This record gives sequence, structure tokens and C-alpha cells, in this order.
Amino acid sequence: MRLGYVVPGESMTADTVLVQVAQSLLARGVRVAGAIQHNHGAASNGRCHMDLEILTGNRVVRISQDLGPHARGCRLDPGALEEAVGEVIAAISAGRAEGPEILIVNKFGKQEIEGRGFRPAIGAAMAADMPVFVIVPAASLEAFDVFTEGMGEAISGGAEEIAGWCLAAAGGGGSAPDPA
Repeated sequence: MRLGYVVPGESMTADTVLVQVAQSLLARGVRVAGAIQHNHGAASNGRCHMDLEILTGNRVVRISQDLGPHARGCRLDPGALEEAVGEVIAAISAGRAEGPEILIVNKFGKQEIEGRGFRPAIGAAMAADMPVFVIVPAASLEAFDVFTEGMGEAISGGAEEIAGWCLAAAGGGGSAPDPA
């Protein structure tokens, strides 16, 4: 079982890098489960909308709530996040023969630290001996290490290095040529 992660530094825009990684893997024919985050537009409070693109289909789930211009609390919609996670777990449960070859997760953050969010999907993939790649913010690294019992493999570099790790972890993936 392989579990890779990156702790983004100041020079890495994690969401953008993960989108590049997912696109590269999908272009190579790798069956990818998980979700990538897209931030765009502005809600009434001037903050961007957060959407998760589910990688095993054509579905996008808005995980941010517009709480109004004076709201100060967390704008994550936990129900929408759980809906996205449920779809990912269903894809993982499809089985190795026809299902995904790797799980990629956009963030091991507060929800995952508290046992929610994508934590059950990571656990399901690990139980199925499916490789996992996840972005882990520095503030979440200690909790991630506890959850994974130190099994994580830190990956350095950008999208190309991460995609290479994912491709190798997935067993070489599909047969489509490299688009680059």
C-alpha cells in the first residue's frame, strides 16, 4: 500500500498543482478516484466559491456556503462535503478490476483531523490496498501522521514529480500516451 503526500510551501498553489496532476493521470488513462478543488467567482461576502470536481464522473459539488457579507465563521458546507465523499467511497468500493487505480484527495484538513471529510475515503482506499495521494497542509501534518501511523511518503517537487509518483503507485496506469 502506497500513501504519498505533499506539504505545500509558499511557492505551491496546491489546488492548481493537483488539477494538473489529475489531468495528467486521466490523460494517460489512469482510473482516478477522489476530488480536486476549484475556487472561482465571488459570493456576496466577496470570497470565492469552492467546488469539488469528483474525478470518477462529471459531477461538481459546491462545498462552500454563502453566509452573507458579515459572516465570519467557516463557510464550508459539511453536508455537501460528505455528499462528495460518499460518491468517492462508492467509486472505491467498485473493486480494483473495474474501479479506480488511485485515490487523490485535495486536502487533509480540519474536517479530516476531526474524523470527517475525506478521512473515511482514505481509510477505504488503504483497506482496499489502493494507492493514495493527498495534499497535507503543514498545520495538519502531525494529525495526518497519527492517522496514517507514519506510513506516508513525502514527495518533493511539483505537478510532474507528483504525477510520476502517482503513475508508479498506480502500477503504470492506462495506455494513453503522455500528452506533454
